[in-house]
Amino acid sequence: MENIAIAAQLIVAVSIIIVWVFRFDNIVKEFKQYELSDQMRTIVGATKIILATLLVVGIWHKELVLIPALIMAFLMISAQYFHFKVNNPWQKRIPSLFLLALCLFIAAVSLNMI
Repeated sequence: MENIAIAAQLIVAVSIIIVWVFRFDNIVKEFKQYELSDQMRTIVGATKIILATLLVVGIWHKELVLIPALIMAFLMISAQYFHFKVNNPWQKRIPSLFLLALCLFIAAVSLNMI
């Protein structure tokens, strides 16, 4: 199960980097749609990139995995809230829902629950 969790950590981290670095123009549009400030977007983006980095470092330092996975899960729940708030179609909701599931799986493995 540990190897699957490591793969999940890498999937979450790479996904966050792709979205927040290479698809940033899309993030700008979404945060405007959600009526969130540029400052909030910057805080969320910096937080996600830091958490993604910690998930990668957590491959070698297991003690760094649980808290970043849970905070990232919270941010994905928040993303779901805003997708529902503006009534986005399911195609836009699925990525954050998938990352939420991966983060909860990572946390469960970290806690030796599975």
